[in-house]
Amino acid sequence: MTVLPEDGLVLAADFPAATHAQWQRLVAGVLSRSGKDVPDTEAEEALSTALEDGLRARPLYTADSPAADAGLPGFAPFVRGGRAEGNTAGGWDVRQRHRAADPEAVLTDLENGVTSLWLSVGPAGIPVTELDRALRGVYLDLAPMVLDAGAETAAAAQELLGLYTSRGVAPEAARGNLGADPLGTEARTGSAYDGDGFAATVALARLSAESYPGLRALTVDALPYHEAGGSAAQELGSSLATGVAYLRALTNGGLTIEQALGQLEFRYAATGDQFLTIAKLRAARRLWARVAEACGSPAAGAQLQHAVTSPVMMSARDPWVNMLRTTVATLAAGVGGAESVTVLTFDHALGMPDAFARRVARNTSSILIEESHLARVIDPAGGSWYVEALTDELAQAAWDFFQEIERTGGQAAALRSGTLKERLAANWAERSKALAKRREPVTGVSEFPHLAEKPVLREPAPAEPDGGLPRVRRDEAYEALRARSDAHLAATGSRPRVHLVALGPAAAHTARLTFAANLYQAGGIEPVTDGSFEESGATEACLCSSDALYEERAETEAAALRAAGARHVTLAGRPGSYAGVDSHVFAGCDAIAVLSATLDRMGVS
Repeated sequence: MTVLPEDGLVLAADFPAATHAQWQRLVAGVLSRSGKDVPDTEAEEALSTALEDGLRARPLYTADSPAADAGLPGFAPFVRGGRAEGNTAGGWDVRQRHRAADPEAVLTDLENGVTSLWLSVGPAGIPVTELDRALRGVYLDLAPMVLDAGAETAAAAQELLGLYTSRGVAPEAARGNLGADPLGTEARTGSAYDGDGFAATVALARLSAESYPGLRALTVDALPYHEAGGSAAQELGSSLATGVAYLRALTNGGLTIEQALGQLEFRYAATGDQFLTIAKLRAARRLWARVAEACGSPAAGAQLQHAVTSPVMMSARDPWVNMLRTTVATLAAGVGGAESVTVLTFDHALGMPDAFARRVARNTSSILIEESHLARVIDPAGGSWYVEALTDELAQAAWDFFQEIERTGGQAAALRSGTLKERLAANWAERSKALAKRREPVTGVSEFPHLAEKPVLREPAPAEPDGGLPRVRRDEAYEALRARSDAHLAATGSRPRVHLVALGPAAAHTARLTFAANLYQAGGIEPVTDGSFEESGATEACLCSSDALYEERAETEAAALRAAGARHVTLAGRPGSYAGVDSHVFAGCDAIAVLSATLDRMGVS
């Protein structure tokens, strides 16, 4: 029965209902006009986009798209959030990361929107003995503390608990996480935790459960797997396997399953792929609820989530673009329902942040919460057919990967055998191909680079723990090329150059001239378009025009360039047979291989 609105009007009432089959037929017609003939039933698949983990983004989602019931916010399976009110009670927890004992920076953050602190403690951060100074002036009963101390977790936890006591903070007022994560530390360092390490973790969990009700003891950090090049499903599967390993250790150590579940907080990466990030956080809650149900405590299965903007997506070149990346990632984390969000500073890849970078980071959350009103709606993505379907498909892929890890003997066994490292590396190798071919563009690096940009300089950051899984970044291959160009500039006073030769009118050459200039600059090679080849100071040239003009003039122009001293002539366009043309550059070519070979020929080491 149709319920009419008060004005009696029904949207599209005078139009016949459209069917899915009709839409497919229309799409097939459009594809045929573009030269791609496919049956009506395959038209939708032709427009689908392949994602990692065997997932596909389809061009159309409807109410008939398959997806499991997401339930209600605050109730199992917690897909729509672990709390019934979501983030509407003031927004998410704005959690700033600090790696230096700088009480002024800490207080500035807390006075300007930050609501909790994530403290890196140990050789790569704040010395354990400097915690007191780093937190000078901080009201520890108001600001939750989250430690990240790796192998020094026990010492850092005892130091923090001692501060609570010395400053008169009641145990029930202490909030945050002591950060014990032995398997995460092993993933970072390659050093296996022995039974004593797990015993210390269990002891911290028991202490928290019995004496500090607002303080959790363990963090399940999925960032090591994300930073090693893992996919969303691999990140989720690894976090599940780690969480299950901790549940086993805690319950074997005397905690009840409810107590054990209440001691874990999960940390995930939020990337610039907003829909995948939203689906990842929702899928993570569904999967953990399934684990809790299997353990006999479904009501305690609400996963507490800390989202961190992805270090992998941060670029060292044109770092200002990182502000846009982290804004999209933070939006996705908030919409996805993370209880806490850390926005890494835009200069994260360069070293220690300055005051401006920290201000931009904390204000990113403040703007999204206070001005964009993201926290006024419970589960903003709920009901989106695309998000619901993607959540379901990602959850299944992650569960399959989790089961694969469990079949190898669990997370510790997968780390120590090298199996997990191999799987993550294989995924990164595939992604690296997409980056090299610029199918995954990196603005300011592989697309629209700015060679004349003044470098942003920062104080070097302490060396991160290593020895375990690698840390990758999307810009690393291009960064290596740009570093070669920088060294050449420092040694000779100029960058390597290529002369771009525009043939014909602007309408014929502009598109490929722009493409070639963009491509060469991604490798630190300066394109020169004015004057003759002799005046350009280049040793190589690239022809830019239309296919029709190439047929008429490519060979003649290539011969002229050879006579003028060009050692290598490239043509911007699909490979063809032209005398005098040595190579081709085109959309989808391996830019890293092309640019590396070009620098080699130019003698740029």
